[in-house]
Amino acid sequence: MNKPNFIISGFPKCGSTALHYYVDAHPEIFMPKQKELHYFTQSYISKLNKGPGDLEAKKSQVKSLDSYFKMFEGVSGEKTIGETSPSYINYPNSFKKINKELDNPKVIILIRDPIKRAYSNYLHLLREHRETESFSKSLDLENFRKSQQYSDFWLYTFNSFYYDKIIEAKKVFSDVLILTQEELNLDTKKTLIKVYKFLEVDSEFTPNNSNNRYNKGGLYKKNIITNFIFKQGKIKTIFKKIVPISPWMKAIKNSLISNYHYKAAPVDEETENKLVKLFKKEVYNLTKIGVDTSMWNKKFFDK
Repeated sequence: MNKPNFIISGFPKCGSTALHYYVDAHPEIFMPKQKELHYFTQSYISKLNKGPGDLEAKKSQVKSLDSYFKMFEGVSGEKTIGETSPSYINYPNSFKKINKELDNPKVIILIRDPIKRAYSNYLHLLREHRETESFSKSLDLENFRKSQQYSDFWLYTFNSFYYDKIIEAKKVFSDVLILTQEELNLDTKKTLIKVYKFLEVDSEFTPNNSNNRYNKGGLYKKNIITNFIFKQGKIKTIFKKIVPISPWMKAIKNSLISNYHYKAAPVDEETENKLVKLFKKEVYNLTKIGVDTSMWNKKFFDK
């Protein structure tokens, strides 16, 4: 039976889509056609479906172990097998099950400036016409949404707390690589060399998509094209099941919607300062364990 020997485990909105496609381009690496399987966190996230669009968003997730392993039936001699599920890192109670079923896989964890991650998360749901509140108001609603069993994707600050989950991952898994989205974007080729060495595949290989950027972020003018691309719905869910999204399809999508893209307004200063205070200790702890936080919000380092 083919099993993954590495996982890209999150965090959400930290570059896991890009990294998935970069490693998938390597001839020694097999990645399933479907990205984001979320099998090992089903017992935690399947019931979190009360937010707008949550039920549709979860339909593509893998529900059984048999279905999970079927995702890897296409392996044909690749040295390394992986999968990408950004929910895994948020649920440390799932780590031992992952470790047991996959025989101690290597784990890659992607993080970014926690304020930018939280805002990107908010904009994602805004693009999908699911979020209707301001960023500031949505932060105030986080505990309420949690109590109402919204998907954890609505919990913008929850997804930006990294440190304790990383420490737990290091306790369970033997090989953990921490990357920042900032380093992946700044020097993609150098970062991929690090990733390929970690996965013990040819590190001199350069994927032909290394200059591509996926999931651009920001906002888009509403029209029939952007509505179909972003809005959750049954037709979109069925389409994704029949035709898994590939890098070339992402490129076509980006080309179609690029003319409608516009930059979102920055986070207002009051909200920014509130989040700096919330995440300041988190950033300090991450810096202490060797994470390069130098490209993150400078206010984190004010005394």
